[in-house]
Amino acid sequence: DKATDPSIPEENWECIQQFCDQVNADIEGPSLALRLLAHKIQSPQEMEALHALTVLETCVNNCGERFHHEIAKFRFLNELIKVLSPKYYGTWSSEKVKARVTEVIFSWTVWFPQEVKIRDAYQMLKKQGIVKEDPKVPEDKILPPPSPRPQSSIFDADEEKSKLLARLLKSNHSEDLQAANRLIKSMIKEEQEKSAKVSRRVNTISEVSENVKRMDELLENYKKQELSKSDQETLQTLFQRCEKLRPLLFRLASETVDDDEALGK
Repeated sequence: DKATDPSIPEENWECIQQFCDQVNADIEGPSLALRLLAHKIQSPQEMEALHALTVLETCVNNCGERFHHEIAKFRFLNELIKVLSPKYYGTWSSEKVKARVTEVIFSWTVWFPQEVKIRDAYQMLKKQGIVKEDPKVPEDKILPPPSPRPQSSIFDADEEKSKLLARLLKSNHSEDLQAANRLIKSMIKEEQEKSAKVSRRVNTISEVSENVKRMDELLENYKKQELSKSDQETLQTLFQRCEKLRPLLFRLASETVDDDEALGK
């Protein structure tokens, strides 16, 4: 509500950023956000609809693949089409809002060429004469989602710290150079701790997989015949080890929420 407040003519970037953060933090964030945004984009108040479209574009830029996956579903695309279609809200939606919605859908056909449903929806609008010609997307207003660029060093990974470090290193004051030295050491230490965490996670997952696989084999044999004493002991040992690894896995999962691929594993 704050990010799309129609009584404020300018964008409330602080609230928009908080909304994006909430979307990223919540597992249901993208689908819930789009339900809310669709409602606001269909608002009869022009300013509320325009603000909602700015929030939508900012989410596309900042909320990653889960969000992109949701915008490419007909469920959401249909809500945007309703703003343009004379059968729904097209007769009373303002020209400014309709032009912006058209720009948004067209820009997605360019940035997400792999999403067939977006292209189909846009082609249908053209076929029905609702969109007469492709809009010219103003470069300064809507930006394509930033592609993940490889970090060339640990000093690129944290933008704030990188800027601070660059500023300190340019200084002629000895205390600034000492501060730069301390910052470099802390960044290196942070990176080492991160690497150690990744290594621990990979090793733990590998050990769990091996243990479970071996347990499966022994249990499969147990169904067919009585296990030997040594196999029974092995099974018991594996079970105890897995019991100990279980809480560690949960902890590793909770530390990994910002890395989808690792969390999936």
